[in-house]
Amino acid sequence: MNITLTGMMGSGKTTVGIELEKALKDFSLVDVDSQIVERNGLSIPAIFEKFGEKYFREEETRVIEEILEKDNLIISTGGGAFENPANRKLLLEKSRVIYLKTSPEVIFERIKHETHRPLLGKDFSTEKISAIIEKRRANYELAHLTIDTDFKSPYNIVTEIIECLNCA
Repeated sequence: MNITLTGMMGSGKTTVGIELEKALKDFSLVDVDSQIVERNGLSIPAIFEKFGEKYFREEETRVIEEILEKDNLIISTGGGAFENPANRKLLLEKSRVIYLKTSPEVIFERIKHETHRPLLGKDFSTEKISAIIEKRRANYELAHLTIDTDFKSPYNIVTEIIECLNCA
């Protein structure tokens, strides 16, 4: 079994993934975006700038396909990975997908000082974040499990995930 963490940028996928890996000793964390960066030798903003979003999304799919050939992984996806129907189908079939649901206001507070978010660009606001969430909501809600992360510690989120996985 694999576990996939999906949700908006700033929802805590990487942070929760690190804590989940500590709690689930038989699992290893794999970050899709980190794999793309490693394969291309460029940061994500540089990949977007040099090759465009279409290229990035194709790389994302290739990495996800390769990752899903293995078991006992905690997969941290990029915020838009679950938008791709092929990625979504694979992830839903070959892993337990967990949507880390986070409000635009909390996301804004978490990432307001970060500069590596290519889809936010200069128009960085809770309104922009809200618009992206609204566009993605229907797909995110296809996840096997939804965890509301607002004002919860990574430890509490991981505890909730483990409880839900044990009940399933």
